[in-house]
Amino acid sequence: MLLGCRRGSGPAGAAEGEAAMKFGLRYASLGRFGKGAAAIELAQAAEEAGFDSIWTVEHVVIPRAYQSRYPYSASGRMGEIEDFPIPDPLIWMAYVAGATSRIKLGTAILIVPQRNPVVTAKALATLDDMAGGDRVLLGIGVGWLAEEFAALGIPFDDRGPRTDDYVAAMRTLWSEDCATYEGPFASFRDVYCKPRPPGGRIPVIVGGDSRSAARRAGRLGDGYFPARGNPVELYDEMRRAAEAAGRDPDGIEISAAAPADPAEIAGLERSGVSRVMVPVTGAAGLPPLVKNPEEVLRYGREVIDRYGAA
Repeated sequence: MLLGCRRGSGPAGAAEGEAAMKFGLRYASLGRFGKGAAAIELAQAAEEAGFDSIWTVEHVVIPRAYQSRYPYSASGRMGEIEDFPIPDPLIWMAYVAGATSRIKLGTAILIVPQRNPVVTAKALATLDDMAGGDRVLLGIGVGWLAEEFAALGIPFDDRGPRTDDYVAAMRTLWSEDCATYEGPFASFRDVYCKPRPPGGRIPVIVGGDSRSAARRAGRLGDGYFPARGNPVELYDEMRRAAEAAGRDPDGIEISAAAPADPAEIAGLERSGVSRVMVPVTGAAGLPPLVKNPEEVLRYGREVIDRYGAA
């Protein structure tokens, strides 16, 4: 266990008149933090520093000669992370859950249409139950790499409606004691799937920088996380979609990329952002803002203590 950080149950809170923000540590399962001891040291440091959550990424395979365009670089290629080790996110989260007690465990993102929704619902519920409840955050995406879908034997073109259906199926399994669901891609009748999450739900955060992702967040998300910047136009798209679906857009939590200058956090809060995501590994064209557990702890003292939500 890392020592020397003066933090107790949570951040000290924002100074008067400043933003009260949550902080997530993103790209936490990559690089050297994909290994057991380093993963635990990082997660414990994040918890001590006052990060509310720690976030993984996912690709099952990356075909070497892919032609799909990567959405986060001008070249359309993933670059150095194409052959980077990317641990399975749920196994990584389960590994660090046993060495932490409060920090939430998130996927940013899980490629939902690639996974069996019943098996995935069971895995996520088991993790949340064993971790003490209210600790798992399901960040979801539809995927962009057609060749990965082909390698898994899963159709690519229907991944949007498949994702919506799978989310509805998983929520049914989490909320109903004896669950029945009939959808275009998933169906089951009178099944027990236990343990269920202690609260009967796992928050679903929709990731993506597209208008379709923003609309999906408005229709069905508990949260929205565009991967880059502070795209106010996408927040507005999400809010319009929520209102059209009869939902309260203020109930959808927005997470955004952390600015390099912490002074910009107050402006993010005014845009409706309630969590900033701090990269600990360089990935997807973003440099790390912290690089090791010691810098994570320092970020807690210098930034989270000032701007963090109490």
